[in-house]
Order: sequence, then C-alpha cells, then structure tokens
Amino acid sequence: MVSINQLNNEIMRQLNIYTNDVQEKIKVSQEELGKEAVKELKSSSPKDTGDYRKGWRLKKEKDRVIVHNINPLTHLLEKGHANRDGGRTPPQVHIAPVEERVVGEFIELVESDIQS
Repeated sequence: MVSINQLNNEIMRQLNIYTNDVQEKIKVSQEELGKEAVKELKSSSPKDTGDYRKGWRLKKEKDRVIVHNINPLTHLLEKGHANRDGGRTPPQVHIAPVEERVVGEFIELVESDIQS
C-alpha cells in the first residue's frame, strides 16, 4: 500500500523529469533553428559588400538564442531609409521571411516536444 505522501512525491518527481526533458529538447531545437536562420540569412542577405552577409551570428544567453548581425544597421536595409539627397533607398526585405519561417517551425517543434 502506498501512502498519499509517497504518491504525491512520485508524481512530483515524474513531473520534474518530464519538465527537464522538455526543456532540454527545446534548447536543442532553439540552437538548431538558430543555426539554420544564420545560414539562411548569410545566403539571402544583400551582397553589396559581403561584410554584411558575413556578419550574422548566433548568440546563446541562458535560456535564449539570439540571431543578430554585427552590423547595427540591419533595420535600414530591411525597412529602407532616407538618403542625403532627399530620396529613399527601397527596402531589401531579407530578415522577415526567415524570422516567420523559424518562429513557425519553433512553435511546431515545441508542441511536438511537449507531446512526446
């Protein structure tokens, strides 16, 4: 016969095992998708100088993965900007499609990790 306390302790132990397993799977998914995003951004970024293309990096912070470019002006290329002569540089959309795909894929992977 099992006491209520023993049952409670076993349930909590199993939940902790499950939670840790899901967290580990999510970490792996984050890193894999981050690496894919960096690779895709390096290939789809504008190639005027090549430095911008090569600047995409993956940065890991605690429980987050951040994809960024060492060039701080990514938004100017993505959204377009005003020129000195009063004209505008058209946007070169290359980040948004990658972001949409990666976010959608990440949601699917997390749902799958939770269910497995």
